Amino acid sequence: MGQTARTTKLLLDLSTQDQGGTNPGKRSHLTATVIILDAARRFYLAFFLAHPDKLMERVEVISKKTGEVRAGVISADNLLTWAECQTVETADHPTPLPDWNFSRAFPDLPNRYRRSVIKDVIGKARGYLTSVTKWHASGKKKRKPGIPTASNHPTLYAGTFALELDELAVDLNVKQLAVITVRQHGMIKETRFVSDHGLDHHRFEHLKRVAKKQWQAGKAVKGEHSNQQLWAHVRRQNRDCAHQTARAIVEVCEKYPGCVLVFERLRKIKPSGGSKSRRLNRKQANQLRGKINQLAKEKAYTLGVVSVEVNPHGTSQYCARCGRLGVRFTYQAGQRVTDRGGRLFSCPSCHYECHADFNASVNVHHSFFREFHWQPRELKSG
Repeated sequence: MGQTARTTKLLLDLSTQDQGGTNPGKRSHLTATVIILDAARRFYLAFFLAHPDKLMERVEVISKKTGEVRAGVISADNLLTWAECQTVETADHPTPLPDWNFSRAFPDLPNRYRRSVIKDVIGKARGYLTSVTKWHASGKKKRKPGIPTASNHPTLYAGTFALELDELAVDLNVKQLAVITVRQHGMIKETRFVSDHGLDHHRFEHLKRVAKKQWQAGKAVKGEHSNQQLWAHVRRQNRDCAHQTARAIVEVCEKYPGCVLVFERLRKIKPSGGSKSRRLNRKQANQLRGKINQLAKEKAYTLGVVSVEVNPHGTSQYCARCGRLGVRFTYQAGQRVTDRGGRLFSCPSCHYECHADFNASVNVHHSFFREFHWQPRELKSG
């Protein structure tokens, strides 16, 4: 069952197609589709709630990693197979339950939609039964969990829809605030580097002054904040730079109507090591990246551009051409020095060399289309 971190809702332009709009009758068709899917969801929600023992059945589960056998709840895939055997007329099981004949109630519903509805309802019904069990165990008499509603969009299986879109991938960094690459029909069509114009250095100098003043003044009085003017100046610098970088990203989006804007999902980068001013500077740089991400999505949304985030694992370490593990390096006094934070990237396998941020940006495309040759870490829920 698919997962999504965010949902972007776009208004449907119902003007004529020669004016850039969509089919005027699409709204009525979409409304009719939603009504049918909601009815199918109500059917299976009532079906599973009428069979709670099967829904929460305990079976033996074999771990794929260790081979260990343990007791667990029946899987959603097995529940789906059981539900279809009980409700759908086929050659193998021509007589479903008399009161739960889905084939007669929805004779023309495609099987991929039916299965997506079942998977969605399994989660709803299990969550409801778990909440009710906890409510009974708590001894409370009020605020009993309510039965879940059927109004929701199901998760569609692969193949239900297909999109061929231009795609913009953005790699956010410290010195190069953004590296924007445009991919069209599998080829990189355009690349744009957005520099910080010395912001990182200036911010570091300001934070050195803050750290020095705090050391000289000692611990601040409770309820008061020191160096307010310096902090306000740093915030203004970050805010202005974030707006300018987001504007640069959206300017590229404007050239490719209907594109998808792709960012890395950066959430838990924590500064460590170095002096206090250096850690503060890294923290401010991380906050700036988050601000650029937020503003770019907001500005792109006004243009009707969908924004998504992908797993960042391996985008900076692996080669965008062959997928092998590479190294980052810089040139110092004409000598090639391998450095984890080097500006350049080199692949020892295919001997490909390029700017490290450009390589990472191209790998963001690979992550979006699942084209990488390495195995990424799975995103943790929550």
